[in-house]
This record gives sequence, C-alpha cells and structure tokens, in this order.
Amino acid sequence: MFPLRKTKRAFYSVVAGDGDFTPARKRRRCVSSISPSPETKPGPDFLDSIPDDLVISILCRLGSTARCPADFINVLMTCKRLNSLATNPLVLSRLSRKAVAVRAHNWSESAHRFLKRCVDAGSLEACYTLGMIRFYCLQNRGNGASLMAKAAISSHAPALYSLAVIQFNGSGGSKNDKDLRAGVALCARAAFLGHVDALRELGHCLQDGYGVPQNVSEGRRFLVQANARELATVLSSGIEARSWLALSQPQVPNSNQIQIHGCPLLSDFGCNVPSPETHPANRFLADWFAVRGGDSPGDGLRLCSHGGCGRPETRKHEFRRCSVCGVVNYCSRACQALDWKLRHKMDCTPVEQDVGAGDGEGNVQIDGNLNGDNVFVPMS
Repeated sequence: MFPLRKTKRAFYSVVAGDGDFTPARKRRRCVSSISPSPETKPGPDFLDSIPDDLVISILCRLGSTARCPADFINVLMTCKRLNSLATNPLVLSRLSRKAVAVRAHNWSESAHRFLKRCVDAGSLEACYTLGMIRFYCLQNRGNGASLMAKAAISSHAPALYSLAVIQFNGSGGSKNDKDLRAGVALCARAAFLGHVDALRELGHCLQDGYGVPQNVSEGRRFLVQANARELATVLSSGIEARSWLALSQPQVPNSNQIQIHGCPLLSDFGCNVPSPETHPANRFLADWFAVRGGDSPGDGLRLCSHGGCGRPETRKHEFRRCSVCGVVNYCSRACQALDWKLRHKMDCTPVEQDVGAGDGEGNVQIDGNLNGDNVFVPMS
C-alpha cells in the first residue's frame, strides 16, 4: 500500500500537560500592497495653494538676481504654471543683464524672439542688448539705434554711452554725420549716472577740447572721479587688494615714455586694477565677429582694439589709431585709456613718422598716411 502524499502542510500545537497534537489554525501572511489602489488620489500640491501674485513676486526677485540665462530658463521648464507666470510682463521687465545675456554661438530665431518679448515687456537691459546686436551685428542701424534710445530715455547709462560713441564716430553714416556736441551731452548724462567709461571719455574731451570748450582742470577732475569709482568697484567686489594696488605706476620698458610717479588716481589711466567685467552686449559683439570673421568684420573694417569693447567699424577708417605705433585703433578715448593701462602700454613702439597738423576736429593725423585715418594722441 503506497503512502498518501500530503498536499497541504499540517500545523500542530502541543496542548500543555497532555502531549496531544491538535491541528492549529494556519496563520495568514500580511503582504502590504506595493502600488496604491486605483481609487487613491494624490493630495493637493503646495505650489497650487500659493497665490499668483506671490509667485510672480518671487519670480521677479529670481530674475533680477539671475547670474546666467539658465537660472531663469530652468524655472520655465519646471511646470506649466511656472512657465506661464515666468513669462508675465512684470517678470520679464525685471530680468538682470546676465539673465538676457545670449551667446553669439547660440544665436537663433528663438533667442531673437525672447529678447523681443523682453523688450515689449519693458526690460531696459533687453532694449540695450538687442539694440547693440541689431545695430552692429544684424546691420539694422535704424532699429538698433531706436532700441538703444528707448533705454537711454529711461536713464540706462550703458545705452547713453553707446549712443555717445555713435555720435562721436558718425557710426552708420558718413564722416560728416559726426555730432560732437550731441556726443558730449550724452556722455555727460551717462557720467552723471556714474558710468566709468563715460566719466573717462568726458574727462579726455574736456582736456582736449573735443566737442566742448577746453578745460584741463575740469577734465582732470572727471578723470580722477572715474579712477576713484573704478577702484571702489573693484574693492566692493570682494577681490583681495594684493599686488595690483600700488602707489605708483608700474615701470614701462620704453625709454620714450615719460614715467609718472605718485598716486595713480591722479593719472589719466587710473590704478593698476584688474580689468572690469565686460557687459554681456559687448561680449556678444566680440564673440559674433570672432566666430564669423576673426579679427576683422569684413570689407576692410576693423574692430576696436580694446578686447572688452567688441564694436566694429561701420565704414572704413571710422576709428582712430594710436599716434605712436599706428597699429591699434579705438572707438573712443575711454577704450584707449583702458586698453593702454591693461595691455598696450607694454607693446606700443614708436613709428618712424612725423606728426603733422590736426584736421580741425580734435584728431591728429600722421603725415604720409594715404588712408587718411584719424589717430589718437599718445597717453604719456
């Protein structure tokens, strides 16, 4: 007789005192459900309970302190509600200059539309940035100048200074389109707002009598003010004052240059401080022409030799050259002064030519120059 196979396992318990085995009740295993039941609904999101005006206020703060476009774009990609509220005109009008700092190699129609939307919302930084791009890069002179003028009307200092440079050079037109008095007036307004380049440009104009009656003492006062403001900006940025802060100008390995000793604030080119941060619009111009044409914007045109400027010529021989070496050229006296103390002072070598008479506009010309370039008087 074959033994019976047990299909179920028998459970027994021992009754105390008897030793009898009685079947016990089988325990149930409690297995918790891993996935929620279909009837379970998620609770309300905390973000949904925040009013729209409070979220917009937070986004305005975030946009005004953004250090790069990604800080703001990441908000747009979070959810539909933030995407909708982040494109509110109030938020777009408060974006910082770094939040609208598009890169030249990333330029596209979508970037153009984003800047245009910020302009329509009233962003002064977007007005200035898009105005510079359209004027110098996209060859849309009229629209670019109008956008910069829109920002300048609202006391945007970089836009005022850029319009002053356009007036000084007659950019976008002929040499006869120069308006020196308008350039000085715009420069004075930007200098009043504390723009360092405008202060330095106005100081040199007063010293040279360029577009304004000559006043050497008043021009020197503006130069000292520009140097002091530049030094204060560097000190307030948290950079430790080490070897760059000296009481005298560094030695120049060129016997033809006059050595200046004393307080650097009283010089024409200021303290030996690190170069200031380049505005995103100027960095876009420099990268735009570096990607497309190297050091030349094409058709015999030249770029400003100051690396932090990026402005190109809009016609041949628009910028003025250094009267010592004749190699570098600048769109303004402020760019010349800044590049002189940062780089060109160590590289400038006199050219074997005589300096002739001026052209009646405050520009000195070198004899034998067939191109008729304007030149800068050397800074010594």
